[in-house]
Amino acid sequence: MRTQIAIIGAGPAGLLLGHLLHRAGIDTIIIERQSADYVLGRIRAGVIEQEAAELLDASGLGKRMHAEGLVHHGIELAFDGDTYRVDFKKLIGKHVVVYGQTEVTRDLMEAREGFGGQSVYSAANVAIHDIDGASPSITYEKDGVTHTVECDYIAGCDGYHGVSRKSVSKSAITEFERVYPFGWLGLLVDQPPVTEEIHYAHHERGFALCSLRSPSRARYYVQVENGEKVEDWSDERFWDELRARLDPEIAGNLKTGPSLEKSIAPLRSFVAEPLRFGRLFLAGDAAHIVPPTGAKGLNLAIGDVKLLSEAMIEHYADKSEASLGVYSEKALERIWKAERFSWWMTSFLHTFPETGPFGRRIQRADFEYLIGSTAAQQSLAENYVGLPFA
Repeated sequence: MRTQIAIIGAGPAGLLLGHLLHRAGIDTIIIERQSADYVLGRIRAGVIEQEAAELLDASGLGKRMHAEGLVHHGIELAFDGDTYRVDFKKLIGKHVVVYGQTEVTRDLMEAREGFGGQSVYSAANVAIHDIDGASPSITYEKDGVTHTVECDYIAGCDGYHGVSRKSVSKSAITEFERVYPFGWLGLLVDQPPVTEEIHYAHHERGFALCSLRSPSRARYYVQVENGEKVEDWSDERFWDELRARLDPEIAGNLKTGPSLEKSIAPLRSFVAEPLRFGRLFLAGDAAHIVPPTGAKGLNLAIGDVKLLSEAMIEHYADKSEASLGVYSEKALERIWKAERFSWWMTSFLHTFPETGPFGRRIQRADFEYLIGSTAAQQSLAENYVGLPFA
């Protein structure tokens, strides 16, 4: 089998790359180790930066996002019950769109099926070959048969645990990582959200987040120590802990119900450098991970894919390697800025036992400085709604 671009991973990064390249007449195949149902069943964040939403819209993917997504012009921050709204529209004239990553994935899958793009799901033993030569290839097993895909380039969009980054020699890659001493216990419920906008709360018991997926479906999180197990958290225990961390008025308006999904996500910051290894390019979670506090994971993947697709389109249209040659440098510049913001939001809002009372007073000073400074609010707003892709 022969294609121009072989893409490993059918998450939003891989599917969007395939979509953008198809629109430019470039042939792709997507290889995914999980089933399509498994990919669609993954619950992920749902805040899309304005420029990312505009890219999806311009690519013909925005119809359902416009119909079902929620435009938000700000967020709420709370510190021990003191609440302040950061008004994005007033500060910088921009917004974000609340639209679940699962829904973005569904839209991309349906679009790919619509144009007849080739996707292989449940591919076992995926392996990458000859990335330093002129003819790289991928092998995989499907239904007991080994298949080979020859291509011009390989895009590794298969996430943090995928084969793409692991196929690179350790001497050729540098990895930067911070693992946080806590995770997020998340619960999805079919009840109206308790707040109209996303509500971030710092409390001495730990961080809490009130988010939403639609006017009738909410997603809530509480900070838990590493090592906690989901099965130890009944719905009742979760709701009690969430109420304890929220302002009493908000807690009193909370509508509870049986959880549709409940899981614990560990938090880490991670970046791999560089993002190109011969004919292999990394994008999305294969290249970087951010804690979800800053709502940057999906948006960083979209930014990577925009750069990489433009470079590949230029290569085939103009026979030029120029943009491919600087993809890694340009992508990493934006990645590190998003990593900084996500780290800051995480450090600002979570409880760190090792920092003690001094650390909490510093966080309180950060909160008071923020609510008293237009410049500080503008900085938060421009990072939250997304730095320019260019």
